[in-house]
Amino acid sequence: MSGHLRFTQQEADPIGAISASPIVAVGAVLAFLLATGLTWTHWGEVGSPPAAVIALVFVAAAGVAAVFASSPARAPFTNERLWLVVTLAVGGAIAEYVSTVGNNRQFYDDFGPTVIGMLILSLAPFCTWLSAALAGVFSAAVLSILVVGASMYAASDAPVAALITLNAAPVLAMSAAAAGYSYGIVAETLAWQREANRAALQRDAELRAGIARSVQQSRVSVLGREVLPFLAGVMTAERISVADADRARELAEALRRALRAGIESTWLDELAANIRLNRGVDTIIDDPTGAAAALTADQRSALTALISWLGDSARSRFIKVAFTGGSDGGGHRDIVLVAESGASPPSRRELDRFVAVARAVALRADAELTRENVKVGLSYDID
Repeated sequence: MSGHLRFTQQEADPIGAISASPIVAVGAVLAFLLATGLTWTHWGEVGSPPAAVIALVFVAAAGVAAVFASSPARAPFTNERLWLVVTLAVGGAIAEYVSTVGNNRQFYDDFGPTVIGMLILSLAPFCTWLSAALAGVFSAAVLSILVVGASMYAASDAPVAALITLNAAPVLAMSAAAAGYSYGIVAETLAWQREANRAALQRDAELRAGIARSVQQSRVSVLGREVLPFLAGVMTAERISVADADRARELAEALRRALRAGIESTWLDELAANIRLNRGVDTIIDDPTGAAAALTADQRSALTALISWLGDSARSRFIKVAFTGGSDGGGHRDIVLVAESGASPPSRRELDRFVAVARAVALRADAELTRENVKVGLSYDID
């Protein structure tokens, strides 16, 4: 359960969160329309029109803040953004209370609880289940204080506790639904990822075993084709010439280079080799310190998806990925990806989707698109 406390759907499934972002806009619009409609229906209870207008302004501001905060271009969504939205929405409820103070005979036509709950529910894909629940409890507590203050003017003779329960029910129900959704979707996504990772690890082990056999066969081939004939010639010669000594050094250096390249290669080198071999797109990796090995699993997935997508022969003719920074073990490291455009270069909208995914996995990302090439800059902190 502790793992689920820290994750949101956006972090566990960035692509799914991007597809869910329009829901926030729909929720914001519905919340504002509901607030406007309920204000109109109980306008006879409004004693301060300016306060009623301010209440609607707060609701509109909360909706706009929710839409902007959950935009894929501004990923990742943070708890601070959730609390900003909730604070603005609660401000609207307080302004609504001020506008009807002394005249509010019924509580069922107050928009505050429902509007706050709708905004929290629409942000469920972008916040943890715990933060959604806490936001609902906080809002309900503030609304309860308002109910106590307005209970003396209510037409109902019901106990204050019943009025508080009735008023807090919408926001508590919707925030509970948001928390349940967040917890459930994250739990299912993580479970699926564990199964996928288990299968990938098994496949990777089999692949590495095959690579090891291939490397061994390649070394045996080199020995049989070049080294062994050379040794046979040296052993049958009456004396070793300077040319023979030079040839021996060349063969030894070639073997050392091959062994060193095999040891120092990373998953990114293997990806580049696969793209060159299967798609015919020349892909160069400039990673002298092996920084690619230190990326998190999510960051690797995002970078792999971007390179694989750009590695289509129709989109790119040449790709170079360069790692810079972090040589002193601290600060941050930069990744610069430059792809020379092919016959069907990517569009800005397509590229922005990958940028949004990168930002969701703690990679600061920017992209430049010209007729000649695509340039993506990624930056991340080094632990």
